Amino acid sequence: MAAATAVLTRETKGEKEEEGWTEYLSPDKLEVLEHLEPWAATHVLPLLKPAEVAWQPSDMLPDPAALGDDGFHSACRELRARAAGVPDAHLVCLVGNMITEEALPTYQSVPNRFEAVRDLTGADDTSWARWIRGWSAEENRHGDVLSRYMYLSGRVDMLQVDRTVHRLIASGMAMNAAWSPYHGFIYVAFQERATAVSHGNTARHIGAHGDDVLARICGAIMADEKRHEAAYTRIVGKLFEVVPDDAVRALGYMMRHRITMPAALMTDGRDDDLYKHYSAAAQQTGVYTASDYRSILEHLIRQWRSI
Repeated sequence: MAAATAVLTRETKGEKEEEGWTEYLSPDKLEVLEHLEPWAATHVLPLLKPAEVAWQPSDMLPDPAALGDDGFHSACRELRARAAGVPDAHLVCLVGNMITEEALPTYQSVPNRFEAVRDLTGADDTSWARWIRGWSAEENRHGDVLSRYMYLSGRVDMLQVDRTVHRLIASGMAMNAAWSPYHGFIYVAFQERATAVSHGNTARHIGAHGDDVLARICGAIMADEKRHEAAYTRIVGKLFEVVPDDAVRALGYMMRHRITMPAALMTDGRDDDLYKHYSAAAQQTGVYTASDYRSILEHLIRQWRSI
């Protein structure tokens, strides 16, 4: 990509290919994030929604307490009838997306590794810590609502799905430059946009097959991911404003090493290439493609005006 080449040419010549990111753990670079804490309070935290305002899984699916036995059973039959029209290939992608979302404990641990912004006590009152917890609280709804839908649809082996989620969380997630907030925020900005694209494409495809409830669920998740993307993009944009050379080199590093997908270690205990097959299905159906990956990188580079 021309955009990628333009970024890489702006790197300092002395940076080592594999170890250059550790310099971002120096006190002077971490102080930048510490000094941005008040800025985050006014420019990042407002992007969170309180529980009273945010949608909840029970808003999207039949509620037995509200509908009563007959109403609940009727609503579930209607849900299953709509779900029956979802093509198998799209359902595979949806299950893969759900499993990815359900590994939230891993994802909350990611920003808590970033020096200068992590939640040291688990209940810190810093803007960074409050963001991490609030972001996780919003993300938690995504796996919940998709899992409940899958359970009610009757179309998937939920025991096998649950075991796959268990294995994915137990396997963890490898990430380049794991302790650096510079690299880490770039990574999460990419992932949030990628997730928004994936859920948005899923909503469009599934809506075309008649399941308007599932399309609404995926659309609601997409809207959350876009807000989260805006937050992380805003953070990285501020780094480009305050320390542009450091931000450019961090972006170059992440592009050279590529963005590792969060569910890359997904396995069901039987298929060693489960993630590869999930990715192939996403490519085939248009849920998430190599073209999307490239477009996301190009969008973020333009957004941060790094070329």
